[in-house]
Amino acid sequence: MANNLRSLREGRAWSQEQAAEALGTTRNQYAKLEGGSRRLSDVWIARAAAAFGIDAGDVVTDRRGTVPVVGYVGAGSEAHFGDAQGPLGEAAAPDGSTPRTVAVEVRGDSLGSFFDRWLVFYDDVRSPITDDLVGRLCVVGLDDERVLVKMVTRSRSGRERFDLHGQFGDPILDVGIAWAAPVKSFVPR
Repeated sequence: MANNLRSLREGRAWSQEQAAEALGTTRNQYAKLEGGSRRLSDVWIARAAAAFGIDAGDVVTDRRGTVPVVGYVGAGSEAHFGDAQGPLGEAAAPDGSTPRTVAVEVRGDSLGSFFDRWLVFYDDVRSPITDDLVGRLCVVGLDDERVLVKMVTRSRSGRERFDLHGQFGDPILDVGIAWAAPVKSFVPR
């Protein structure tokens, strides 16, 4: 039986170990369930639904038409994204989405007040950040655990430091980036 365990796990940025812990099993058992080599029984479906905070049917139903909304993300200097947020529902998948595509809701106005409360979609998470993301609008996870939507430029202070820019407001200067993903698309909520 095909299942959505991988996309559910990746949509929450969980490792297999974290997902296994949430389901009350070992990483090895979880990997077999996720990969389809071990049958996903009604008991496992119920455990997965509880762990991911979704309906049991969503564990096995074809989800290609939607992606999880995994949190709030700052467009100013504040971040609202956090592990404790959990799933905030689902959104229609944008064109070109993959099983790893997720959405976050923008909070803040440094991209312009027009984009406050819009959904941002991304899936190509890079850690460490790669050179092709410099000069692009990205969802960025900072070393201090803030998660923001900003254009990334190199800092003058050194190769591993970056400046983050929005359309409005002061830039955030000389920060470390733990991960970054190019924005795939924006849509109003």
